[in-house]
Amino acid sequence: MPSVEVRNLENQTVGEIALADAVFAAKVNQDLLYEAVRHYQASRRAGTHATKTRGLVSGSGRKLWRQKGTGRARIGSVRSPLWRHGGTVFGPQPRSYDYRLPRKMQLGALRAALSAKLAEQQLTVIDEFKLETHKTKTLREILDRFDGAASVLLVDLAGNHNLELSSRNMPGVEVVSNRELHPYHLLQYRRLLISKPAVERLQEALAP
Repeated sequence: MPSVEVRNLENQTVGEIALADAVFAAKVNQDLLYEAVRHYQASRRAGTHATKTRGLVSGSGRKLWRQKGTGRARIGSVRSPLWRHGGTVFGPQPRSYDYRLPRKMQLGALRAALSAKLAEQQLTVIDEFKLETHKTKTLREILDRFDGAASVLLVDLAGNHNLELSSRNMPGVEVVSNRELHPYHLLQYRRLLISKPAVERLQEALAP
């Protein structure tokens, strides 16, 4: 069972926490991580692309000339897909790209991503994200004490408004609650700062 130091916002050691092997020492399955990220990105697609069929483009529905005897090809409407400005055949239409990913695969991918962060020494446990103000400058000074990584993921319990407000206009920084944490977030950001209460909740939720 690995144990890591617990630090405060001054980057000073204030204790230790034992991490469950099943959550933070799991096998890093690359295929599982790929499937989880693919599912997450697919579910975020808007799917609002659309083309106009012959029933949607403008133009009269009148037959342009008689069927036979003119020497020209027969035609029924200027909205035919064969004509310029006509409708599109089998073009993309609004749809959802979301699909179901088994819950066991989602939880397994989250364990793998957390284990990878710990193995690469990119995980730091914070005692608590208690900010007195929502100013961005305050959070920037705190992050600079932790190596000042270009991309940082902050994980805490839901409802920490000062943390959310102070980070929302900082490039390369994102705040996610423990309930919304996804392997995509862990792979997207280089450094992970997670609060001790969030670690405890994750260990309860991800315990097999």
